[in-house]
Amino acid sequence: MERVIDLDEGAAAIAARQLAWQAAGLTVEPVTWRDEAAPWPQRLETDRSKVSDPDSIGIHVHNSGDAELHVVLYRGGWADVDHITSLDDAGVIPAPAMSSAQAFGHLLDTCAARVFGIHVTVE
Repeated sequence: MERVIDLDEGAAAIAARQLAWQAAGLTVEPVTWRDEAAPWPQRLETDRSKVSDPDSIGIHVHNSGDAELHVVLYRGGWADVDHITSLDDAGVIPAPAMSSAQAFGHLLDTCAARVFGIHVTVE
């Protein structure tokens, strides 16, 4: 897979938002890493040091109710976003191409606002 985005920088974009999300009452599960070099089926790891050739990272954020957000960023420059805000509102949120950690951070902010109604400012 082509390396368009640095996943360590993507993980840093998540970390930059984590405290604000938690302050808003959200639970932020550990970032998961998938290793392209690992044998199939590849395990998701939460310890970055166990992954030699990361090809994706994932994050799961949820509130105490029904709302959940799952985002997976691939080093090839795309992201998959799934959400549940209620029994009547669940599905995929379209994501533009990702060419930088800054673009990924903007996607996280947009999705958190849509799913949880929170707005985070990261400097």
